[in-house]
Amino acid sequence: MKRTFSVAPMLDWTDRHERFFLRLITQHALLYTEMITTGALIHGDRARHLDFNHDEHPVAIQLGGSDPGDLAVCAKMAEDHGYDEINLNVGCPSNRVQSGMFGACLMAKPELVAECIAAMQDAVDIPVTVKHRIGIDENESIEELFEFVDVVAQAGCKTFIVHARKAWLNGLSPKQNRDIPPLRYDVVHKLKHSMPQLEIIINGGICDLETATEQLKHVDGIMMGREAYHNPYILAQVDQRFYQSEKSVISRIEIMQALYPYIEKEIASGTRLHSISRHILGLFNGLPGAKKWRRYISENAPPSGADVNVIKDALKLVDF
Repeated sequence: MKRTFSVAPMLDWTDRHERFFLRLITQHALLYTEMITTGALIHGDRARHLDFNHDEHPVAIQLGGSDPGDLAVCAKMAEDHGYDEINLNVGCPSNRVQSGMFGACLMAKPELVAECIAAMQDAVDIPVTVKHRIGIDENESIEELFEFVDVVAQAGCKTFIVHARKAWLNGLSPKQNRDIPPLRYDVVHKLKHSMPQLEIIINGGICDLETATEQLKHVDGIMMGREAYHNPYILAQVDQRFYQSEKSVISRIEIMQALYPYIEKEIASGTRLHSISRHILGLFNGLPGAKKWRRYISENAPPSGADVNVIKDALKLVDF
């Protein structure tokens, strides 16, 4: 599985509807679920958390947790459900995540992360990866980052997705942690240079394909987050640019025409239109009528009974 280009796990955003939509735009980029906690899988509605459309492949699940046994159980569930990769969240800085003893705070406990990785790898045959920051709080030296990666790598992890910002667990909100700590791409580049045997994927602040291409001179892959959500058509050239696809670039209208049957099927099974339409608002960013498109859908998709015709009517407002 090539991780040259992937779309980041984003809480409340990269649900199964968003991933199906993005898969219409790029056939090859690796897609990630939202973070799913071990507690939610073990004690909650398992099907709701795990179900996905098999057209989404390649698709990875991101787990949140710190108990090796629980993570092993959940990893096996995910493998049995058909996911292509298990990813452990060691990067989320929210207070809720800290209180549950997972996310970025685990960077201070590399031995525990290593135990978690080893337990999951013993339970499944698919790849187990880690997504983490370059540091937390005052622990920001390159040596500490290298030690964390080395300890986890010795447990068998071969792929590290590195958000090129440190996380402040005290003093900054999760939103602020996405923007305020400075980006340090150079630190991630040094990590790859020092540990060339590992697959290093860089994440954080990558908003265009030119930057992505430049980063690939230094690392093995790039992960794009919020830009892919707010401006999804940026992904339309990913297959040609990074995976040598000979297919022509899909148009926005072709994307929508491919999405209509999915919308109709989902509504027939009880899904509200808004659950899908909220993910497509940015498709026409930069084109005349994009604002009207967003407004029409935002106003007309939420009511009960709204159907695919709302989207078809909104499309008439865009000049493409």
